[in-house]
Amino acid sequence: MWDYSDKVKEHFFNPKNAGAVVDANAIGEVGSISCGDALRLTLKVDDASEIILDAGFQTFGCGSAIASSSVLTEIIKGMTIDDALKVTNQDIADHLEGLPPEKMHCSVMGREALQAAIANYRGEEWKDDHEEGALICKCFAIDAVMIEEMVWANKLRTVEDVTNFTKAGGGCASCHEDIEAILEKVLAEKGEKFDPEAASVAKLVVAEVKVPLTNLQRIKKIEQVLESLRPSLMADGGDVELVEVIGNTAYVNMTGACNGCQMAAMTIAGIQQRLMEVMGEFIKVVPASEMSKLVNIGA
Repeated sequence: MWDYSDKVKEHFFNPKNAGAVVDANAIGEVGSISCGDALRLTLKVDDASEIILDAGFQTFGCGSAIASSSVLTEIIKGMTIDDALKVTNQDIADHLEGLPPEKMHCSVMGREALQAAIANYRGEEWKDDHEEGALICKCFAIDAVMIEEMVWANKLRTVEDVTNFTKAGGGCASCHEDIEAILEKVLAEKGEKFDPEAASVAKLVVAEVKVPLTNLQRIKKIEQVLESLRPSLMADGGDVELVEVIGNTAYVNMTGACNGCQMAAMTIAGIQQRLMEVMGEFIKVVPASEMSKLVNIGA
């Protein structure tokens, strides 16, 4: 189970500036629900002074993603857009009094959403389409340029570090050799030496953490967690129904007052966070409506 600071818990359970800003004139969208994290950042910028008057977020993701988005909006309100562009992912993590290493990619997502929103305000095109660098991680669509930037900015040393900050290499692991090559290149440019032994040890530790659950065991555990959360949902007139479990993805229906609620995405993110904490493995919780897209693709 990850150790979260009180600040992370505060911004997760009581997020600031959740929802879209009315009359926003700057919008940044990054990530995707299919990858497990998505963020839409909206800003109201004063045209005369270029000061950010208001900021709001809509996040689909874990508790760290919600907390990172929440604290980001608090950091940048009152800043000029030039000053806001100087905010780094480490600044976001520092304001949260730290993030678990496995969750640093959430702060990176916030930084990218801010860059995208300011580019949108300026009428510029902010691209995350990997035209600038070779696509390294196909599972999470991470390119070489982003990995190099994160290695430089955050003093990364191992493949595990890169996965924690970018998610690259966290899926099928077929890109680990390419990530090692980038680490070797960047560290050489900094006058340092890449230690492949340290990287391979990290991968061994990850691989030996625990025996994977069978699908039946996973379904039972998910049902137990949902049952423990049900009283809180029902107190607000809502509920959740498990529809299907495919691999590490749980498809759910939000019912009652939760169906169509503006905060439904955050509720699902909270369920996902709780599942991962209890089960000790990555679990993605997705609205059951997404299953129809998979059926159509398969057809």
